[in-house]
Amino acid sequence: MRRSLNDALRRLPVWAVWMGGALPFALILWDIFTGGLGVDPVAEIEHRLGRIALYFLAAGLAVTPLLRLTGVTLMRFRRALGVLCFAYAALHVLTWVVMDMGLLWGQMGRDILKRPYLLFGMGAFLLLLPLAVTSNNLSLRRMGGAGWRRMHKLVYPAALLAALHWLWTIRVNEITPIFWVVAILALLALRLVIRRPLAWARPKRA
Repeated sequence: MRRSLNDALRRLPVWAVWMGGALPFALILWDIFTGGLGVDPVAEIEHRLGRIALYFLAAGLAVTPLLRLTGVTLMRFRRALGVLCFAYAALHVLTWVVMDMGLLWGQMGRDILKRPYLLFGMGAFLLLLPLAVTSNNLSLRRMGGAGWRRMHKLVYPAALLAALHWLWTIRVNEITPIFWVVAILALLALRLVIRRPLAWARPKRA
């Protein structure tokens, strides 16, 4: 069953992941033009973009634990998941900068220093920025495999900061942010605990 699933995944083109990743943005555009964003459309756009970025970040983190636990490989889609995560994170930040803060740079700087959740969020974005810039074959060749992998470990603190950014913004007992913080911590813990595929997840030798 695992082998047939991996065969099916190999036949799935990477562009299908890009198309699927564009759907949440298309839904946001639909809600903008149909008035489906509620009483505070800017906040709704901003929050939805941030949540989607975190979902793609968690999906990218899940690729390696999934392989080690089950033998199911999504490795060929991981780069697309990472770039999609950054794209939504960039749109999230851009919405805050332009639509929420109105390009008031001084006020933005003071708010970032005064509010921990903004500091966490901006820290996560800045950590993701070099990963997005180097998510290409040219950067991999120039940096070498070891250097490239070391840099891309920045995704781990970025994930923690992004989760804390969302958790710190809740004002009532919301379950969803807590769930995603726990999920990201679990994914990071699995990478440390399970460093190689389990016996039943390894490909059988002919």
